[in-house]
Amino acid sequence: MHQLKIRNALICDGTGAPAYCGEVAIDDGRITAVGTRLDGGAVTVIDAKGLALAPGFIDSHTHFDAQITWDGLATPSLEHGITTVINGNCSLTMAPVRAEHRAFVGAVFRQIEEMPAAAFDAGMRWNWETFADYLTAFRSHIGINVATLAGHSMLRLWVMGDAARERCASVAEITAMQELLRECLDAGALGLSTSWVDIDHEHRPVPCRLASPEELSALCAVLGEYGAVMQVVPEFWDPDLLCTRIDILGDLSRRHNITVTFSPLFDSNATPDLVSRALARVRLQVANGARVVPQMQTRPIDVTFEFDVPTSVFSSRPTWWATILKPAAETLRDFQDPELRRQLVDEAYNGMQPIAMEVHFPDFIVSRCHLEHNKPLEGRRLRDIAEERGCDPVELMLDLAVEEDLLTRFSAISVGHNNLERIVGPITDPLVQIGSGDGGAHVTRFATYGDTGYFFSRFVRDAGALTLEQAVYKLTGQVADNWGLANDRGRIQPGLAADLVLFDPNTIDRGPEIAVADLPGEGYRFLRRAVGIEQVFVNGIATYSAQQGYTEARAGQLVSATRQKAA
Repeated sequence: MHQLKIRNALICDGTGAPAYCGEVAIDDGRITAVGTRLDGGAVTVIDAKGLALAPGFIDSHTHFDAQITWDGLATPSLEHGITTVINGNCSLTMAPVRAEHRAFVGAVFRQIEEMPAAAFDAGMRWNWETFADYLTAFRSHIGINVATLAGHSMLRLWVMGDAARERCASVAEITAMQELLRECLDAGALGLSTSWVDIDHEHRPVPCRLASPEELSALCAVLGEYGAVMQVVPEFWDPDLLCTRIDILGDLSRRHNITVTFSPLFDSNATPDLVSRALARVRLQVANGARVVPQMQTRPIDVTFEFDVPTSVFSSRPTWWATILKPAAETLRDFQDPELRRQLVDEAYNGMQPIAMEVHFPDFIVSRCHLEHNKPLEGRRLRDIAEERGCDPVELMLDLAVEEDLLTRFSAISVGHNNLERIVGPITDPLVQIGSGDGGAHVTRFATYGDTGYFFSRFVRDAGALTLEQAVYKLTGQVADNWGLANDRGRIQPGLAADLVLFDPNTIDRGPEIAVADLPGEGYRFLRRAVGIEQVFVNGIATYSAQQGYTEARAGQLVSATRQKAA
């Protein structure tokens, strides 16, 4: 007698093989039998007629590092069929961090990942310093599987202190970082993350960007000892720099026998040949024996902001950036200063575009107003409102922001990675992994959820670029293979963990964006709910259903790669 049996399901097993109607039996959190018809009964039987059954999706690029300590479900990931999240990307994680560096790390995380300061400060307990203690802090209350990378910037800060922000490391410091990385890997870290592009809250390079090539190679040597993975953020907006970085990654991969993955591979109208050039360079490196994996997101970028919190939309416009970094009262004063307003308007039209985004101020939408008499403006473009009123669109935006104490919400829809004709080929390429979802980050800025539903609806149903089975493989087996998780997850196979998702292949999609007041400190964020995800099982336990929402189950596990240290 099995504990659970799912029958009449269209089984997409995560290998890319043709789907078939069959049954799956689950006992003690594991898949115990798979077939077209299984003998024996079950305590619980689910009739999945009309639904596809897939391994739980794996989201390889998230920033739930802070959120997971107070929200063990990493909401709303489970609603989108995700059963495993990989945290600690972009050189940032919440450990190892000494007590004296908590304020700095929190400020950097809030800046780069755009977590509201009030929510971050209200939610974080900081009752750890080491990587092992950080994992212990949340492992008992998670309802989703969590894998975490060790952040290169955190290793430097732990070993070098404030000097990590100023200089290269000495030989002795590099050796100490190697030992610290081994401690993290022994504690369960999935690998190492680093960045060549990120800046901190003071507009200075994050610590890992000051690392010498020798330092990065030394850390990759440790990864080679463990068979672990390195994740990197390269200059994803510049074709020449990106191709150079891919060559460096190929060399590190071959030299240390490791998999390296970079994210994002991002399409932009400003550089329409970037993706094709980058993939050609990846193919060259792979042909020469390297394991270099580009990650590409499925959805276009939608940007949302209010002026009471800094947003990266304005990071390439120095006058705007300097103004919105100030306390709210000073920002309000500056927005009303005639000379400064002239500079802001000029910079809005003539400043640099944000990296990889096509942002045109007159086309911003007024998406939310707080004052009742402004409510009729919601959903309308600044350009159209300004034309009616006979004023400049940017002046209008500033006037609304001042009138509503910086709380007016503005949005720009589909401002990057939005050319489906250019994206469809690369995203179906066998070398490209689905990633860069950024869950847990930018929570009041743009919706970072729904990649899975968007992937099925746009690339499987609408474009017919992938079969259902190929799309499932892209979100499950391929990710598990790349990250060393294949011995336990990513496929429907006896003996593996019973992470499963039941969904309707005819309706799966990402739903509308909604405001949800669920952050600590009464903070809110903007989420995209899922469509077509019927039920999600984490380690054999029903954790989410479309009908009942989240259950009380907390069956998530800390996940690390199945590997063997080199002798």
